[in-house]
Amino acid sequence: MEETYLLNVEGVKKKILHGGRGELPKLQDGSKFTFHFQTLKDDFERTVIDDSREAGMPMEIIVGKMFKLEIWETLLSSMRIGEVAEFWCDAIHTGMYALVSRGMRRIAEGRDPLEGQKHRCGMGNMFDYHSTGYDDLDELQRTPQPLIFIMELFRVEDPSAYKRDTWAMSKEEKLAAVPVLHSEGNRLVLRREFAQAAAKYQEAVICLRNLQAKEKPWEDGWLKLESLVTPLVLNYCQCQLELGEYYEVLEHTTELLQKHNDNAKAYFKRAKAHAAVWNEREAREDFQRVAHLDPSMAAAVKKELKQLGERMRKKHVEDRKRYQGLFQSSQG
Repeated sequence: MEETYLLNVEGVKKKILHGGRGELPKLQDGSKFTFHFQTLKDDFERTVIDDSREAGMPMEIIVGKMFKLEIWETLLSSMRIGEVAEFWCDAIHTGMYALVSRGMRRIAEGRDPLEGQKHRCGMGNMFDYHSTGYDDLDELQRTPQPLIFIMELFRVEDPSAYKRDTWAMSKEEKLAAVPVLHSEGNRLVLRREFAQAAAKYQEAVICLRNLQAKEKPWEDGWLKLESLVTPLVLNYCQCQLELGEYYEVLEHTTELLQKHNDNAKAYFKRAKAHAAVWNEREAREDFQRVAHLDPSMAAAVKKELKQLGERMRKKHVEDRKRYQGLFQSSQG
């Protein structure tokens, strides 16, 4: 099929590789596209930049939410279900691709797509993005160029037909979701389903962190959201203690205490994690801080310190026996 200009959009050409079925989907704000895509350079080798099949997960975007790469919404809107199409897009449409790709790659790697992003105005953010962390994407940022997108559209769902992903929610939806997730997490803890509970608390924290990214740090709006984040992080850490993920607890409690160095519960959970991984000095220091900050926890601290002392004495005895055994065998 010959290339044609798509929907009279300047700088875009479309080639249908495999016809779809039915009519063009009826779209509304909040409709969700699910599709696979390949991104290629417009060079002789047609160098592949990204391939969602290799990442192992299809892509999803919400109509009206794809603010960084609006052209994708236009491309997908021209497709039928089951259609495979190749789109050539001029550089006027691809300038933001490196940032979008960075986010998608981080999600595929299990990382936060907003990691390292600062609260700055649009012009300020241009300077924060001096490196994406990926050499090929840095090159695209330095020299914007035409790109080829090969897309296969699987389905289009109305807003009421799917569970809204956190990133696709409005501010009001995120705020409404937080207490629901918190409550679900608490219910799962009572059933001792700690991994599932941790996931609920984590999702609630992500909702709030996304909202915080739009506020100025330490101002009223940011502080109100932070007051909701803190108990969720502590609940998450308690689940990780139950699951034996002690280094995860050390990481999150330390991060929390960098902002709130008077939080006795955070010190208590960090102390327990230190004790579990045999960091005796650090555990004792944190337990002592807990007793100083919150005298009502003194009895719990005393009990933990006693258990820590017994565990350390037992470990020292076992270590001595092991070293003696090694020494005797080497003498023999």
